[in-house]
Amino acid sequence: MDKEAHRITSAEGEGDLKVLSPEQRVAYEQDGFIALQALIEDDWLERLRQVSGEFVERSRSLSESTPLFDLEPDHSAENPRLRRLVSPADLDPTFWEFAKDSVLVDVVEDLIGPDIKFHHGKLNFKAPGGGEEVKWHQDIQFWPHTNYTPLTLGVFLEEVTPEMGNVGFVPGSHHLALFDQYEGDNWVGCIRKQDLTQLDLENAVYPCGPAGTVTVHNCRTVHGSARNQSKQERPLLLQTYSSADAFVYTDLVRKSPHGDSLIRGRPAKWARHDPRPCQVGPSRVRTIFEVQQQENIKQEK
Repeated sequence: MDKEAHRITSAEGEGDLKVLSPEQRVAYEQDGFIALQALIEDDWLERLRQVSGEFVERSRSLSESTPLFDLEPDHSAENPRLRRLVSPADLDPTFWEFAKDSVLVDVVEDLIGPDIKFHHGKLNFKAPGGGEEVKWHQDIQFWPHTNYTPLTLGVFLEEVTPEMGNVGFVPGSHHLALFDQYEGDNWVGCIRKQDLTQLDLENAVYPCGPAGTVTVHNCRTVHGSARNQSKQERPLLLQTYSSADAFVYTDLVRKSPHGDSLIRGRPAKWARHDPRPCQVGPSRVRTIFEVQQQENIKQEK
């Protein structure tokens, strides 16, 4: 079927763009991602860095991962290596204010229209000297929806250079069929090796840029990242939004007071269903690091 029959945006014809140029919106539709250099102002970055650092300090007291703190295997109090802070918008009001009131929501409106829900967020730290890779994958199988408007915005809290294991996106991969992210009956949360030959990985694009740069990618876009070979941490704040008429099939990673919150526009009276099928991952998905590395997680009582 012609890919134009399944446009992933709904903003066209709904008024002037707030942040993006028409060319940037077209690029998102064609490639499945865009990068916006230095979009976030310094005052926001300072606030986000401060609260992020506080959670890193809190992680020093942990010896194992929990549902909120995902730790690298060699994490220690002396050398904290926090892979991910899960659901930061639920943990500190600064993150929630940024998720619902910042310029990010204007970017989302330019791409999917004025009626917007916040789905979830996470903060990936990518510790220096080998921070974990993320294997090639698509997002939507982790949190399937009735349509493919969900998109994720990644905010560089520090400058990102090529050796830091920045995220790479495969242009146009959102127009392909969804890949199977199971091995048999086992959920692995990544594209199987035998299927990677269908992708033009050599032409993947790895956006770099100063602190405050924002990447935007569609939920079907294939992406991944290498290990961090630099001596600097690469904190990346990721926030996922959807149109109001996109509804989830499975639970969030954890019960979230802000998950699926309408943050702009009007609630949907009808669910919109994309005719293309959507693979459904486990109803209670662990973080992508634990799934891809086949690790166990210490559950809170």
